[in-house]
Amino acid sequence: MLFVLAGCGHEAVRPTPAHARIVQRAWPLLPPADPAAANAVLMRAISLVGTPYRYGGNTPEGGFDCSGLVNYVYRDMLDLRLPRRSQDLAAWQGPRIDEDHLVAADLVFFGSHGDVSHVGIYVGDGRFVHAPSTGGTVRLDRLDGAYWRDHYSGARRVLVQDEQARRPGS
Repeated sequence: MLFVLAGCGHEAVRPTPAHARIVQRAWPLLPPADPAAANAVLMRAISLVGTPYRYGGNTPEGGFDCSGLVNYVYRDMLDLRLPRRSQDLAAWQGPRIDEDHLVAADLVFFGSHGDVSHVGIYVGDGRFVHAPSTGGTVRLDRLDGAYWRDHYSGARRVLVQDEQARRPGS
């Protein structure tokens, strides 16, 4: 059952190797639609940095996988229930967000061959919080890191002005 629930615990999701070259770029600073909600999401996500990775995990006590982390943060801070798997989150709502239009608290997705296998929470300046892999911990990484840049597959905006747009199926 955990395999069905977790969308990011397989070995294809790897951390950026220390020797990988990071080509940093300038990231636009755009305001979120709901700054207070975005700040709450970011502060909670960042507070979980260092929490152990656990496949299928969805609590600070038990550890997190990528989609478990996203679900926990949005549920804990905004009482917002999101789809559990990274693939379902990627398909959940609204248009994809171009990487030049990312704002704090957007969800960023990664994968290969058209399949989404990983998700994180964008914090700004090209950085995101995520639970990357077995044996690791929740951490901050850069979108322009070699692995993440090569596997980036898009973003979705969760925090929107119109509450109707937040509802699944809208």
